[in-house]
This record gives sequence, structure tokens and C-alpha cells, in this order.
Amino acid sequence: MRRRLFTWASLLILLLEPISAPASPPEQVRAEAEETARLLAKLLQSGRLVIERNQAVIDDPHRGDKGFTPEVFERQLREEFRQRTGIDLASLSQKSATFTAPPLARELLPALIEASKEVVNDAQVVINQRGIGYKNFIPATYGSQAAAHFSKRSHVQLKQTALQPRNPKNEPDEYESSVLRWLSGRPNGEAYVSELTESGRTLRVIMPIYYMRECLACHGEPKGEWDISGYPREGAHEGDLAGAISVRIPLEPR
Repeated sequence: MRRRLFTWASLLILLLEPISAPASPPEQVRAEAEETARLLAKLLQSGRLVIERNQAVIDDPHRGDKGFTPEVFERQLREEFRQRTGIDLASLSQKSATFTAPPLARELLPALIEASKEVVNDAQVVINQRGIGYKNFIPATYGSQAAAHFSKRSHVQLKQTALQPRNPKNEPDEYESSVLRWLSGRPNGEAYVSELTESGRTLRVIMPIYYMRECLACHGEPKGEWDISGYPREGAHEGDLAGAISVRIPLEPR
């Protein structure tokens, strides 16, 4: 199968087929599953950004209660998601909403929010500990845990992965490795990979994650030098491929 990058515009074409030439059911099922996968990946990315922007507060050794509660996290998560997608998550339960999300997305996005809040709640003791700076509650930690919590309760599998993951739980499977190698060296952007696997029974969506400037404190130069978390730096540069968010959705009836 020829692999290609998808963007929001290309997906919108599938979702808004003209009435005079409606998409066949399999195409519509794929389009709705793909949009659900895209939104799940964007929501997890938004959560990672919220953690990143609160990192200085989380790692402040001079403060006890940081005030970074699950409720504060949720408000920031919803706003970050709205800015990145134009979608107000409160509208998912409103039938009259301007944006009509697929039924699967309406079901799963709130589940990922709850899973994410649970991760932040479980980390409160660590976050609020005084006298310790770096606490290892970073975007990657949040993302791995939130994806795992969500996947345990859903038929949809969500995962962070990378070719050389620091966390063994993020080890890529054969398909993910193939896509990550294919993405390596390509310019970063908002595009993602979407393919049918298992004879069309499963949709795989891979959304790349690229290193931001803030990531380079641990993942940048000099390569091989130990960072604050006790791992050797990768020697990465801003914009390099860091890994991906992988979504796997079965298309057969549950």
C-alpha cells in the first residue's frame, strides 16, 4: 500500500462528500474513524503542551501546594485543544453544535479527558512535594500514562512511541517502526499518516511529535551527555522527529 500524509483538509473532503455522490459506507466509516483518531491524538498533544507550560511550577522546589489540580489542568487542556483545533469540547454534547463530531469521537474524547485528569490527580503528591526540583512528571510521562489509562477502558488503542524510546512501554511495533522510519528526515508539519491494516479491518493513524526548543534541555546537545533525568541526550535539534502518537481503531462492529 502506498503511504501518504494526510492533512485536515484532505480529511474534510471525505467527511463532506456531496449529497449527489455520497461516500460508500466503508469510506464513511473510515473517514469518521480517522477524524476520531486525529482528535484523540490532538487532545493528547494538547495535554503534553499543558504539562510543558507548567513545568517550571511543577518543578519549583520552594513551593508546596502548586495549585496545579486536575481541574486546573482540565481547563487549560480544553482551551489548548480549542486553540489547536477550533473545537470547543463542551459542544460535543450539543446536537446543534456547529462542528459535528463523529459519534465515536463524542464518546472517546471525554474518556481521554477523564484518563488525563486521573494521571494529574495521581501525581499530586509528587507535584506538591517541597524541596525537590525535577520530579519526572514531564510531557512524555503524562502522555504515556494518560494513553495507557485510556486504552485499558477502550477498544481504541492510544500510545506514545519512538524509534529509541526511553520508556520500554513506548517501544514501537513493526508497523509503527516502519512509519517512524518513513517520517524521519521529512519536514515537520500538521500532517499525519493514515492506513488500513489487517485487510481493512483496522485503521492505524500515526501523528508525528517534533522536538520543541524546551525539549532540548534533555534531548539536545551534547549527544551522550547525561541529562537531569539520568538518560543520555539524543543530540536532537528543534524540529527533529521525536516520536509519534499512535492510534489503532478496529473498524469491525464491537
